[in-house]
This record gives sequence, structure tokens and C-alpha cells, in this order.
Amino acid sequence: MAGSKTAPIPPRGQGEHPSGSGGSHGSLKSYVIGFALSIVLTIIPLVIVLNGLVNRTGTLLVILVAAILQFVVQLVFFMHVKEGPNARWNIMALILGLIILLTIVAGSIWIMTYNAVAH
Repeated sequence: MAGSKTAPIPPRGQGEHPSGSGGSHGSLKSYVIGFALSIVLTIIPLVIVLNGLVNRTGTLLVILVAAILQFVVQLVFFMHVKEGPNARWNIMALILGLIILLTIVAGSIWIMTYNAVAH
């Protein structure tokens, strides 16, 4: 059609978010807090292991707790799993994935522990 003008499509990376959701990417403050928490949660187990501050079981427990907290910090501060219109579905999908993962790991350990054929 002569005379009709259409808006140009912005190149990828400019204009709207590719998914069309216009999701936020967090503030500098949230990134700095997340980074600081990540550093602290990495240094705590490192110091405990290098200096032998607690026994073997305590060390493993500290590493496990720090790893779980590190996982939560990454999800909340960097992957923004609790933000946006699909936050509830994101969390439910994450929980389902964790249940499947734990089932596979626990089942594998159970099979390796109680396998009567291998003994």
C-alpha cells in the first residue's frame, strides 16, 4: 500500500525483551548483594577446610549447607526465579526438578548399597 507506514522492527538486543514479557533484570544493589553473599558462602567452607576447624562430619555438613544456600542465592539474585508473571510456575518447575533429582540420587544410592547380586 502506498503511503502506509509501519514501525521498523528493532534488531535483536534492542527495544523490547525477545519474549515480549519486558522482564526486569534486577538492580545494581541486588547484584552486589548476591555477589557478596556468593563470595561469603564460598569463603566459609574454604576457611573451615583449610584450617581444619571442625571434624569430618561437621565439615561435610558446612559444605552441604553452604552449597544449598549458594544455590538459593544464585536463583534469587541472578536468575530472578521469584520475579515476573510466571514466578509461581518457575518455582513449581524447580521443585519438581529437585524432587526428580533427589529421587534418582536416593534410588541410585539405595540400589548400590543393597544390591545383593554384587556382594
